Amino acid sequence: METKEKFKDFVKNNPILLKHVKNESMTWQKFYEMYDMYGEDNEVWKEYLNEDAGKVAAASASAASSFDLVNFIKNLDLDSIQNGVSSMQRVLGLLQDMSLGNNSSNTNKETYKPRPLYKHFED
Repeated sequence: METKEKFKDFVKNNPILLKHVKNESMTWQKFYEMYDMYGEDNEVWKEYLNEDAGKVAAASASAASSFDLVNFIKNLDLDSIQNGVSSMQRVLGLLQDMSLGNNSSNTNKETYKPRPLYKHFED
């Protein structure tokens, strides 16, 4: 029974073995027999453990970053974000009004021509 428990710990420490079982390239029985005959530190395991080490590390890093992103989104305060967005909209509106106000007042001054003082209404 002790070998069986050690094999379970070995599999927990090397989840890459699960991929081989799912692909049906190996069975748990064959892995257990290899473990029983050769142990953990034999060269036999290199073929199964190092094959996808880079892919598994990249996948776990990607999963961790996705998990961090989900946690970040969960912790966002949507009310404060909405307040910030509405404040920015107000500031942009004021700036736009100021720029349009300056342009429109200049245009009105150019088109307005005061009537000479010496002329009467229909002279």
